[in-house]
Amino acid sequence: MQRAEHRHAPLFVISVAAELAEMHPQTLRQYDRIGLVIPRRQGGRHRRYSPYDVEQLRQIQQLSQEGVSLEGIRRVIELQNRVEELEATVDELRYELRESERHANRPRVFAVGPHGDVVTVAHGRRPRPRTQAMVLWDPPRRRR
Repeated sequence: MQRAEHRHAPLFVISVAAELAEMHPQTLRQYDRIGLVIPRRQGGRHRRYSPYDVEQLRQIQQLSQEGVSLEGIRRVIELQNRVEELEATVDELRYELRESERHANRPRVFAVGPHGDVVTVAHGRRPRPRTQAMVLWDPPRRRR
């Protein structure tokens, strides 16, 4: 399986994507117009298809041959994309849970993001610099 960034990288011009998907380039243009498979644009005009787009085109061809309508195919692809997003979210949450369990005995530091979300920050680390998060820190009390 290809890494996600390579899988969605816009690599192929329309003629190459059509050949890889065993379709006519005009079919790819039609699918783009109806929003079935929307390639990225280079320079605003030239279509560039990713390996993922080619996979989708092959799947569209298979579903079409099985008698599924274009609207049905659009819905199948939409649901598959949603499942992929949810699986990525679950993977992120599992990673965060493992990290949280790994650091359970250490003091915890929290950051509050601009939208009110609270996240745990590793001790000695700052929140991501792209956020406008405020770090809450309670220094240890000194004994007298």
